[in-house]
Amino acid sequence: MTASQRPPSASGLPEAPRLEGVDESAWLDVIHKMDEVYSQLVADEIALEAKNTELEQQQQFIFSLLTAMSDVLVACSEAGAIEETNAALCELVGRSDAELRGQPVASLMADDVAVERLRSVMETVAARRGATVEVDLRDAQGQPVPVEFNCTPRLSSTGHRVGHVFVGRPMGELKRAYHQLREAHEALKRTQQQLLHSEKLASLGRLVAGVAHELNNPISFVLGNVHALARYTGRLQQYVQAMHEGAAPAALAEARRRLRIDHTLADLHSLMEGTLEGAQRTADIVAGLKRFSAMDREEQGPVEIDGVVERAVHWVRKGTAPTFEVRYAPQGPCWVRGSAGQLLQVMMNLVQNAYDAAAGHGAAPALQIEETLGDQTVRLVFRDNGPGIASEHLGRVFDPFFTTKPVGKGTGLGLSISYGIVERHGGRISVASPGKGSGGGAEFTLELPRCAAPAAGAAKPVD
Repeated sequence: MTASQRPPSASGLPEAPRLEGVDESAWLDVIHKMDEVYSQLVADEIALEAKNTELEQQQQFIFSLLTAMSDVLVACSEAGAIEETNAALCELVGRSDAELRGQPVASLMADDVAVERLRSVMETVAARRGATVEVDLRDAQGQPVPVEFNCTPRLSSTGHRVGHVFVGRPMGELKRAYHQLREAHEALKRTQQQLLHSEKLASLGRLVAGVAHELNNPISFVLGNVHALARYTGRLQQYVQAMHEGAAPAALAEARRRLRIDHTLADLHSLMEGTLEGAQRTADIVAGLKRFSAMDREEQGPVEIDGVVERAVHWVRKGTAPTFEVRYAPQGPCWVRGSAGQLLQVMMNLVQNAYDAAAGHGAAPALQIEETLGDQTVRLVFRDNGPGIASEHLGRVFDPFFTTKPVGKGTGLGLSISYGIVERHGGRISVASPGKGSGGGAEFTLELPRCAAPAAGAAKPVD
């Protein structure tokens, strides 16, 4: 029987010629093993193709990262030959990756000083992991460009150092970014000062009506006294004129009675005292307003906090809320260290907000101010009878420009500025809304550190 006449094997191939001394079962085992090896080769080839695809994807991913990097990158061998770059470096030096590969990394440097710094840092990373160096690279126009590089060793799979990796950013870009950041910071500071001043002026505007009323009493008193003094002056002039003309004693006595000279002389002292008192009161009110409206007033000193609270209530009542019921019982003299004008602004914001929240909600607006004196702090709780603050708004009450008032009724800066003032005074302010079951309304708690009472005559004015 020839080979072509032999029956096919189980694998579909013609049955191999039989070897002498090898039985049929051994031959079948050989054929089976060959089939297994062939199947394994096919599986290995499929796995290899999958690995190649994965490797290509990883290479593409790494390439896209290198291309997207804004920082410049260069990897070199242990001898300093460039092995890898990125698009940022190629753009900076004006050469392609193909041109740079194999070139010494020192060829990127602008001068010998940079080469020496580069060599020094490459030696340094042998002893410790990573080092920073600032060197000048030569850009595409041949000009030196300062670059701050972070140099790290590149290790093999066995942990041996096989090269270095430099990643850095041109210092010119950093300087420009720093300059822009500084300009933005200065602009922000100016804007903040303007906002602070605007809010203080807004608070001052709410006082105008109260100021007019407050000034009206002493000015009216002064004007009345001045008119009386004008009348008295006319009488005295007539009497003195008669004396100068040599009138008879009887005529002088009659003029003295008719002109009420004795009454005039007795009343002059009280008129002058009253006029001076009214003028001084007017000057005190104006001085207090000037202190409150001063934009950059940062003077610190002992401040009697009860007087600040009472003055804030007084101004708000005179200005916008003449019928506002405020219950406040000071617990005794209490001094804090700070700016009287700034603390007055905080108190006025809290009192005014309480009135605004409570007005128009049925019951007459009312505010309860509770004071608790501790060894180190004074605690003031402002509790109004308004509708309270919604739970979703509690966390934003002190955010700049956040307000629940109608458009045109609030700037959203009052509480934010008050929060900053209280922090600068070493205190803290918080808000809660207990609800109607606990007395209703919003509840602002203010805590300030206490200080010793000042020496006599050194108290900080709050008017």
